[in-house]
Amino acid sequence: MMRIVLVPCNPALVSICLLLVAACASSPRPHAAGSAAPARPLPVKYGRLQVIGNHVCGCDGKPVQLRGMSTAGLQWFGEAVNHKAFMALARDWRADVVRLALYVGENGYGTHPELKQNVWKGIELAVAQGLYVIVDWHVLTPGNPNHPVYSGAQAFFDEVARKYGKYPNVLYEIMNEPNGELDWATDLKPYAERMVATIRAHDPEGIILIGSGTWSQDVDIATQSPVAGKNLVYTFHFYAGSHGEKLRNKVQAALDSGVAVFASEWGTSEASGTGGPYLSASEEWLGFLDRHDIGWVNWSLCDKDETSAALKSASAARKEGLTALLERDSLLLPQTIGPEGYAVWPAQELSPSGAFVRAHMRERKAPNPGAGQ
Repeated sequence: MMRIVLVPCNPALVSICLLLVAACASSPRPHAAGSAAPARPLPVKYGRLQVIGNHVCGCDGKPVQLRGMSTAGLQWFGEAVNHKAFMALARDWRADVVRLALYVGENGYGTHPELKQNVWKGIELAVAQGLYVIVDWHVLTPGNPNHPVYSGAQAFFDEVARKYGKYPNVLYEIMNEPNGELDWATDLKPYAERMVATIRAHDPEGIILIGSGTWSQDVDIATQSPVAGKNLVYTFHFYAGSHGEKLRNKVQAALDSGVAVFASEWGTSEASGTGGPYLSASEEWLGFLDRHDIGWVNWSLCDKDETSAALKSASAARKEGLTALLERDSLLLPQTIGPEGYAVWPAQELSPSGAFVRAHMRERKAPNPGAGQ
């Protein structure tokens, strides 16, 4: 418990000090009526995030670089949303953000609206572990966020912001990867403006992540005519085997225009999720992100049979003779108790990509204070 002792001083200065403490409080604010308050929530490391210039900053105004993992599609790998997995990410991987990939098409939320219950669960688990959490409205197939399958976007973000907008943990990703014949000015910017207005009705401060055309690679085009408002961040996605200097130049152009950017999805593979892993190319990308304090989220926390998956697939386990892994329904619920007394994924359960990403999180970051207690 922190004890604040006030000594006699100028009343005006006392007021200023108290305002600063309140503004930078990293513990969750009182929850909105009708939302479930997570049990024993932990403070987020950087408090409520804000955008200053072209940086995402903590409540103290200093640039921060969030690093974490994305789930795969919740309609396929929803079991990743569990207490042990989130604790392992927060404590063992030393992640500070998790992304909940709510596909809307492809048999996702558009046809199974009950999937939002997994989003609520994921938010509450993240708050309980002191993690930031990105609520990802996963536009992919179809690629136009204005398509009728995405007609529930405003109602969804209205509900997210109303239920959880008072927590400093929550970030909103309003369109994952728009693609196809789309124009920023006529198709994507008006959609983004509607979603920003919807969220701001309940959450005036939370970070909103805005995608762009060509699978969120046209970040330079979007930022030539940015959406009006504060705490808006533009996303870009890359896969080390498919994207390199050309995309980095687009990201640099966006930064030079004065906006903040965030790599809300990247992989060590090709864009298909296969091939590689391209670890040297991934190192080059991570170096670029580090130099510019650009946060990132890796794709993905799953055991799918593809290179970008962080956990071993059944076929990989079979090939390596790891018969014990084959007896488990899924690796998404870690079962091995680590030396600190909580469940972890041991090395033999990680894919080459997962081992690489975990190592980068651990070697470049201090532990999330108090996570998992």
